Amino acid sequence: METVSREFVRAAPRLDDMVVSAVGYRTAGERPGLHRGLPSPYLTLIFSLDGPVATGLSPEQAVGPDAIRTDIVLGGLHQSPAYIARPEHEAGIQLAVHPLAARALFGVPASALTGELVTSGAEVMGRRAVDVRELLCEQGNWEERFASLSGYLRQRVADADADVDGVVRPEVAEAWAWLARHRGVGTLRGLSRHVALSERRLTTLFRAETGLSPKQAGRLMRFQRARNAVVRPVASGGAPDLARVAADCGYYDHSHLVRDFRQYTGVSPSGWLAEECRNIQAGSHGGGEE
Repeated sequence: METVSREFVRAAPRLDDMVVSAVGYRTAGERPGLHRGLPSPYLTLIFSLDGPVATGLSPEQAVGPDAIRTDIVLGGLHQSPAYIARPEHEAGIQLAVHPLAARALFGVPASALTGELVTSGAEVMGRRAVDVRELLCEQGNWEERFASLSGYLRQRVADADADVDGVVRPEVAEAWAWLARHRGVGTLRGLSRHVALSERRLTTLFRAETGLSPKQAGRLMRFQRARNAVVRPVASGGAPDLARVAADCGYYDHSHLVRDFRQYTGVSPSGWLAEECRNIQAGSHGGGEE
């Protein structure tokens, strides 16, 4: 029987906060199964180094003939889990991208990525992205791969600087920053007063840029913080205090935290932790995304 091995390597993206986290991963000897890609307040960009990534809206789709398969995965902001087929071995680099960086990095607003579960990064980013993926596959270590990928993304930003369509409206940028400062707990009324727009106008502009309403984005930020708080003690061999996590993260009570977990993961907090415990222990969760 092949020994299971898991490798997760983190890098500092150094892209002016456009990329929130960068993780290189390589696993081998896994029993084929499913992984849940959870909603978060960040876009997902994956360069697979070991064959196409197969995803679906349901477990059945992810492992069936209708699975969405692509070597470069680009995922928008979503509010339910994406199911990902887990093969015996896989490798790649996964980036968490700030949604307001979508115009500069991908040439489209984040809202353009919300219609589908995932989008082919090659279709959005062009042939050069395919060439970069091939280069990453050929390179021999993570340091080289991270450097090549960062260089490619910096060049995309430089090329977008002269494009007026790459500008995010300042009211939307400030609204996102306000929500982040309040960790997703602030009210729409308070937010609209802060940016001097009506609630309706702010919601329209915010949704046009990100694909979500301010309230939906705030819930994702709060859930992200709660998920990280749940993961930390498990990574250290302990158990989370869900009531304390709910109180610290601004939930009305423990049941509201469980409600969000069920929406965003499809299972209860304890069910999700049971599924992800080994990956958490190996370091594939947490860090750099708060």
